[in-house]
Amino acid sequence: MSKFKALLATQQDGKFAARIEQISQDDLPAGEVLVRVRYSSLNYKDGLAVSGKPGVIRKFPMVPGIDFAGEVEESGSAEFKPGDRLVLTGAGAGETAWGGYAEFARWNANDLIRLPEGISLKQSMGIGTAGFTAMQCALALEKHHAQKDREILVTGAAGGVGSVAVAILAKLGYRVAASTGRAELGDYLRSLGAPEIVPRESLTAESSRGLERERWGGAVDTVGGMTLAGILPYMANNASVAACGLAGGAAFKATVLPFILRGVNLLGINSVRVTREERREVWTRLERDLPLDKLDSMIEVAPLEQVFELGEKILKGQVRGRVVIEIR
Repeated sequence: MSKFKALLATQQDGKFAARIEQISQDDLPAGEVLVRVRYSSLNYKDGLAVSGKPGVIRKFPMVPGIDFAGEVEESGSAEFKPGDRLVLTGAGAGETAWGGYAEFARWNANDLIRLPEGISLKQSMGIGTAGFTAMQCALALEKHHAQKDREILVTGAAGGVGSVAVAILAKLGYRVAASTGRAELGDYLRSLGAPEIVPRESLTAESSRGLERERWGGAVDTVGGMTLAGILPYMANNASVAACGLAGGAAFKATVLPFILRGVNLLGINSVRVTREERREVWTRLERDLPLDKLDSMIEVAPLEQVFELGEKILKGQVRGRVVIEIR
């Protein structure tokens, strides 16, 4: 059987290694559907995985890449036929099951979603887990009646989740304020729909009173740590914060006052353990509510061979928008 390209991560005697190799379809894990992968993406988790940081890859050997998009090559499922365009995000890919950094992937049908007609394969990976998470955040705020008479804050706004969240929220009619530590990206964020740029450092000061003047009608927090703690005292009455990231740290020190005196809701967003019905809803809303011209302006396309360099950059906060990894 002919060989194909795959990025394979291994660990022997505690020593991590990752390199691009040639493997065969016989090496792939069992599954109902064989997918010819066209594109994957670069997320913060992928940066951790390809650089050998702990916490993402749970078993070895592993093909990283938590997302992929491509066409069905072979199918043992009545739901899919050869040529169907499919997308997978999260679901343990690149963590507990082989992911998207390979020219082929084999998966069970239940984890795969037929790509909406209005979204191309490349655009689907411009979305990827980051954009999927951004839409989950927008839906969570929507379901908790986020206030349109006040600004909605997006932290880490120049990153993947933040960029897509800004574009979606602006399309949905919210007034968006974008927080970033990179002032030079102000024009980029304004082009996505955020007229106000908030310096990151202004959000991390600890409140001496526990509650400050009501400023934000809701928030998408992609940072965590001191940033999440810093924005809570400024949330308006009954506002909600959708928390989905930890680039600023997993722990945060906060007072309970915003929760018990203003009824602030802290909404945890999990993009991995999502039911199939919820995944379909998210992709349907992405097709409808994400401006694809703005998505296209976020995307940088890079070959698989550059993923190691780009992985280091995303961990340092040096990636703007979304990186699509071209596999084949």
